[in-house]
Amino acid sequence: MFRGVLLFFLIMLCLPGHTLAQQKIPILIYHSIDEYNGKGSKELFVTPENFEKQMIYLKNQGYTLLTFERWQEADKINKPIFITFDDGYKNNLTAFTILQKLRDDKFRPTATFFVITDFIGHSNRLSQSDLKMMSETGVISVQSHTATHPDLTKSGDIKGELKGSKEKIENITGKPVTALAYPYGNFNERVAAETKKYYLFGLTTTPEIYTKKGIKDELFYLPRIYVKYSTTLEEFANLITK
Repeated sequence: MFRGVLLFFLIMLCLPGHTLAQQKIPILIYHSIDEYNGKGSKELFVTPENFEKQMIYLKNQGYTLLTFERWQEADKINKPIFITFDDGYKNNLTAFTILQKLRDDKFRPTATFFVITDFIGHSNRLSQSDLKMMSETGVISVQSHTATHPDLTKSGDIKGELKGSKEKIENITGKPVTALAYPYGNFNERVAAETKKYYLFGLTTTPEIYTKKGIKDELFYLPRIYVKYSTTLEEFANLITK
């Protein structure tokens, strides 16, 4: 009996640490980094001042900001976190500038921009040159938010939305596109199955911190937590630790 118990504990000690205590990985979602101008949903804005305070908080608390190219590193890092932006708004250049400003030898922040490819170059959206420039710095990973932002659970052209947008971004940046953010956060098993054909990750807007559950295709149901206009710094700290 004793030898059996001892063997069990020896086996457990040899397994990766996250088997004993699941790693918590917050994935945050932003949209516009700008002062609210009265147009659109106010809560989808975060002021540049607040965004910078939030990033300084992460820096001071020892977080490592990852992109999905480095997903496998999350288990080896004490405080991994993913910063994501949806829709590809022009004002996301402000977030890029702030991340660059905070960069030093110890803190090397990165973020993921999920862009709608048919909107690239529109008046209030990032241009091809913007995306290429930011991608080349290594600070920003450009990934897909589909071609036209449809509800994929109702779309009749999922292949075009997924494959087409992936190829367009790869042609712009010259880098692999492996992650998709579902428009409106809408998904089902069919959408996840189609996404799996072209991507390694699918992101929802299910509001929770990611922990590995071992369910089928769980990397295509990744949750994300909204950071809003009204989010205080105290609330921000609670969001990523709850």
